[in-house]
Amino acid sequence: MVDDDAVAGCRLKVTAEFEVDVADPAALERAALAHIGGMVFALDEDSEEAQEQLRAAERDVVAGDSAAALSLLLDLDAVVDVDGVEVGGAEYSVETNGHSRPVLPDFAALFEVCACGLPSCGRCAGIQVTSRTAAVLWNMAGLLADHAYDDVIEYGDDPVTTTAQWSLFDEFPRITWRQNAIWRRQAARSFDDLAEDLAAGRVPQPCCAAEEMALHLMLSHASDAVDDGWSGLENDFSALPKHTDDLDWDLLREVLFQDNDILELFDPSRDGIEDPDDEQNRYLRMGDYTAPAWFTPFDDPSTRDPRRPFRR
Repeated sequence: MVDDDAVAGCRLKVTAEFEVDVADPAALERAALAHIGGMVFALDEDSEEAQEQLRAAERDVVAGDSAAALSLLLDLDAVVDVDGVEVGGAEYSVETNGHSRPVLPDFAALFEVCACGLPSCGRCAGIQVTSRTAAVLWNMAGLLADHAYDDVIEYGDDPVTTTAQWSLFDEFPRITWRQNAIWRRQAARSFDDLAEDLAAGRVPQPCCAAEEMALHLMLSHASDAVDDGWSGLENDFSALPKHTDDLDWDLLREVLFQDNDILELFDPSRDGIEDPDDEQNRYLRMGDYTAPAWFTPFDDPSTRDPRRPFRR
């Protein structure tokens, strides 16, 4: 005889909260689109045309929205895949928590340096970008890119003024202060391009004038951040190995740039020097530093994909 109490079921409420990092938003969106391609909707009057219209609507929902893509792909039954248990009902939502937190690159592996100190060692005798230096620069690139995108959202095409509370573009030369939102978004992407170089283990070397300015600002802010204790070395990057070449910002200013011509744009006494026809410009052989030329690659062909997306 079987005891009914021994086999009686019960309903339990399970509460869980997950925080996930979307390391590859494009891959997540592709997975969501592939899933939508196989979806079949319950319709009173079914037709392939009606099915495709609903699939198109779902594609519009997930386009560029990682939260929507993940929400579509989540399978709560799989979370409680346990013998003897059935999911009787579930509710969930996926939302962003402020700015997305990027996955931290492994800078110790990406920027492994030699510490033997021998005079005969070619690596020790050369310039080494250390893991701690790279981590701080990467952190500053992301922060300054966010500031730049924030300015685009807040001010759009408005000219920079000293009375408004700009996040970043008031630190650019005055010749750029009347550029529009499209120009500013491209300038913001320059920080992301340099951050991507660092995340791939590449020493950041500017490919255009906009990247020159971005790197100068990254170095300046990195120095201040280390001095003031908010560079990331105190928490996220505290475990990175220390090296005698760490955080030598002045040396990096000397070796990472072909020249410092772009800094001439900050000198009010040299107004007009950005123009390649200007006498001072010709004397210094600067080239075209007018604002529209800031995204023209120094080398042809460019090392940047012109079709690369904007992060924000």
